Amino acid sequence: MKHLSYVVCLLVFLGGLCSAQWKPVEGKIMTRWAAEVSPDNALTEYPRPMMVRSDWLNLNGLWDYAIRPRTEAVPQRYDGQILVPYPIESALSGVGKTVGAANRLWYRRTVQIPGDWGNQRVVLHFGAVDWDTDVWVNGQYIGNHKGGYDPFSFDITGALKNSGTQEIIVSAWDPTDAGFQPRGKQINNPHGIWYTPVTGIWQTVWLEPVPQVSIADLKLTPDVDNNRIKIEVATRGDRRGLTISAMASGAGFSGAASSTDQTMSLVVANPRMWSPDDPFLYDLAVQLKDGATVVDEVKSYFGMRKIEVKKDDKGVNRLFLNNEPLFHYGLLDQGWWPDGLYTAPTDEALRYDVEVTKQLGFNMLRKHVKVEPQRLYYWCDKLGVLVWQDMPNGDGHIHGDMPDLRRNPHSATQYEREYQAMIEAFYNHPSIVMWVPFNEGWGQFDTARIAAWTKALDPTRLVNSASGWTDRGVGDVHDIHAYPGPAVPPVEDNRAVVLGEFGGLGLPLKGHTWQDERNWGYRSYTTIEDLNKAYVNLIHRLRLMIGDGLAAAVYTQTTDVEVEVNGIMTYDRAVTKMDADTIVPLHKKLYQKPPTVKVLVPNARQGRYDWKYTTDRPGRNWFAPTFDDSGWKTGPGGFGTAGTPGIILGTVWNTDAIWLRRTVRIDRTDVGEVMLSILHDEDAVVYINGVKAAETSGHIGSYAIIPISDEARKAIRQGDNLIAVSCRNTTGGQSIDVGLVELAD
Repeated sequence: MKHLSYVVCLLVFLGGLCSAQWKPVEGKIMTRWAAEVSPDNALTEYPRPMMVRSDWLNLNGLWDYAIRPRTEAVPQRYDGQILVPYPIESALSGVGKTVGAANRLWYRRTVQIPGDWGNQRVVLHFGAVDWDTDVWVNGQYIGNHKGGYDPFSFDITGALKNSGTQEIIVSAWDPTDAGFQPRGKQINNPHGIWYTPVTGIWQTVWLEPVPQVSIADLKLTPDVDNNRIKIEVATRGDRRGLTISAMASGAGFSGAASSTDQTMSLVVANPRMWSPDDPFLYDLAVQLKDGATVVDEVKSYFGMRKIEVKKDDKGVNRLFLNNEPLFHYGLLDQGWWPDGLYTAPTDEALRYDVEVTKQLGFNMLRKHVKVEPQRLYYWCDKLGVLVWQDMPNGDGHIHGDMPDLRRNPHSATQYEREYQAMIEAFYNHPSIVMWVPFNEGWGQFDTARIAAWTKALDPTRLVNSASGWTDRGVGDVHDIHAYPGPAVPPVEDNRAVVLGEFGGLGLPLKGHTWQDERNWGYRSYTTIEDLNKAYVNLIHRLRLMIGDGLAAAVYTQTTDVEVEVNGIMTYDRAVTKMDADTIVPLHKKLYQKPPTVKVLVPNARQGRYDWKYTTDRPGRNWFAPTFDDSGWKTGPGGFGTAGTPGIILGTVWNTDAIWLRRTVRIDRTDVGEVMLSILHDEDAVVYINGVKAAETSGHIGSYAIIPISDEARKAIRQGDNLIAVSCRNTTGGQSIDVGLVELAD
């Protein structure tokens, strides 16, 4: 692209003066990509893949910065230099300072406008600045923007000098959680699930020349059922007498359409559908023409994709992609980086998270209370990962038993402005299939109205009106959270039921954590092996819930984030905690038809069945078929105390530990995939014919189906089989009951 030559010339000069002065702030862990970052190559990729022009000038690099009291005017002196677009609080900014609500952050840099940009308009673009932004060019005030996540731009042509150096000054004020504005997980006092503030420029800044009459924006809407792509073109300037043309190509197809209006429809013959299995994208070129002369042109792409809620062949609401049901299984993706905070160190790093998501067998990510740069969604489009997009939260919180907030008019108006801007800015990406306006009651207000408004803004996607515990019965899905879970809400007639968050299994790995101690997870483990065993148990249970109507699930989370250690990867992305060879085959089963569950050995849910039991520690090999249990007592399951969640009480057990034995008969040799049906409070170990079948810890409030070991599965024989169980309890209620089920695909 032409911009590279301008950048090289500019940076040869600036680099000699300034590069030696910049270095990352020390003291925090870094990703491997941080070593590639310098003032000469800070995010050099074109930042807007959905509307590409060949001629542009990247303004990422070293700028002057100053932190001043909020009420002060443009500073006369600056404090030092900052590497844009990395947030000032981040290590990669080279500054690592907190700004705070009482102060304003200032940026300044100079630039030479390329000589061949004459007779064109010059547009200054910002990918995102958090939160309240003012811009000056050559001392002339250009404008203001309020919003931390949506891209914005200014035509600065009138402020430019005819030649020579041009000065750009930007100021940003961000109150973080001292204000009502959308802010996501940022907080002035980071702790737990709340993270470091991000202030100012955090996405690419660039200049772009455009003709006097130009293409300002595209809106692309696939119509799968009618084999069409609807193209809406917004323009700048007086376009009277001009024609808009669109040309699409891909998969052996080429087609064109033109119109004197701003809307046209292009037929895509025999369309190749976009999906996670085949993320095919058509190339698109849109031109503004005066007769045969091309006045302006932009390059883009689109995917033929349709998303909806419909009933499957059993009358259960599912998520349908391109007229076929598809279970969505993804990661809660927060998009934080130890070295860049909100900003990935490089585009390769941004892509890496999407690649790992895909490689581990997930087909979706839920972008959690953060909006990413356009290039993240480009990689999801290109690699084939569905996206549920949250609106970042702001203002106050409500609990599940509380009514909606009553936000003041300023707060409500700002939320709606930023939410609409997000939907409009990212509308064209085929990977995005769901909008999530509220999460766990954060800032939740006028839920029914906001859900209906979202659908009106974008009828082509699903609306998840309230992810978590504040459902109001509206939108396309009923979304619950369960930690560690999994869980499934009751099926509904008009909506699909989904599990918007579960898991959160934590594992801190020394040398890869934000801090050395006091790291946090919903449920913590000490080894990768134990973490993987626990995860496998969750996925086996999740698979069965699909048969109960579950249409989607989101595991927490892609990476560790600051003191949270719930990631499938460490925060620095150096270690993937999950074993791909183990979990990828399990994930593939989630996308297949759910299995039928048949009772092989009944437990107390199916009737009254006697066990031999003792509360006195037995001798060695008490679990072996040859062990003499004639001195043990006999009683029906389940065992425990009244009032323990999920228990069907047959025999009272109120001591610290219990040991059980039961001989059962299996008359078939063609037994399929056998699993335990178990209720336990707390830690239990199960043996089959003397072979350890499973070990589980903690307490659960309902029966769960969990896998048994391959060795135990092989030990099952036709005829009599011994099931032996031990369980211990330390506090609260207690329970134990075990049966076997068979899964039939």
